[in-house]
Formats: sequence, C-alpha cells, structure tokens
Amino acid sequence: MEPVKTVKDVMEDIFEFPHLPYWFSLRQAIDIIKVTSDAVGVRDFPRAILVFDEKYNLLGTLDIRDILRGLSPSLKGLRPGDPMPKISELYSSSGAELMERPVSEFMQPAELFLNPDDPLGLAAYYMVTQARAYLPVLEDKKRLVGIVKMMDVFNTVTASLIED
Repeated sequence: MEPVKTVKDVMEDIFEFPHLPYWFSLRQAIDIIKVTSDAVGVRDFPRAILVFDEKYNLLGTLDIRDILRGLSPSLKGLRPGDPMPKISELYSSSGAELMERPVSEFMQPAELFLNPDDPLGLAAYYMVTQARAYLPVLEDKKRLVGIVKMMDVFNTVTASLIED
C-alpha cells in the first residue's frame, strides 16, 4: 500500500515566493509580481506575494485577483448577466490613486493554515471549499515553513490516478 502523501511532500519553501512588508504600495507589489513572473517564466494565474509584518509574521497574501478587485471595487457588485462596463469605466483615473495605497488594504488575510504532516487530501479540501490557490504551512502552529500551491496538489493527485 502506498504511503499517504502529506503537505510536506509538495510544499515549497517560503523563500521561493516573492514577499514584501504590508506597508509597500500596490504599485510596488505589481512591479514585484511582474519582475518575478518574468524572471522565472511564470505567466499563468494565480501568482501571489506573501505579505509580512515587521517581525516577519505572515499577515496574508496578495494575488492578481486581489489587485484587479482592489483597483475596481465596482467589480464586486457585478452579477452574471449584468451589462459589463467598459474597461475605462472599471479602471479609471482613481486607479492611479489606489496604486499608492498599502497592500494591506487589498490582501487576503492569512486565516487558514496547514501543518507539514497534514494529509494532502486536507489541502485539496481547503483549496476547493475555501477557494484558495495557496495555503501557508506552519510548523508547530508558529513558524511559517512553506506554501502549498493548488497546482502542486492537482499534479500529485492526478499523477496517482493516472498511475493506477
């Protein structure tokens, strides 16, 4: 019988991810996403940045979806079937003003964590039920040691199904 895959089997080290302090501006976060994406050849969604406080405690994550939502608050009120506003109406001159606001106003708070020894199925469950593309991994419920990406969970789960 195959051993149960755990979070530590697929997690990435936190320093593999771009990160910044909570007081950096949204403009700085966008620059970091673009530079790191270009550097590693990543062009797919989602790409996230870890947001830390001054003591290097994880506060949350900021991804492309958070940025687009933050730059156009009117997106939140749209429903399927509603007439879609023009891009110039969605992202207006107020966007330039928003670009200078701190990332802490746009990030998703880090509220859900995994343990390195948790089964990979738990990561998949949280990702699906909580709509998370990334989950932080804490050791001893204190120290951030890694990040689990949905794509890595997907690849591991589907690889085991294909091999059977």
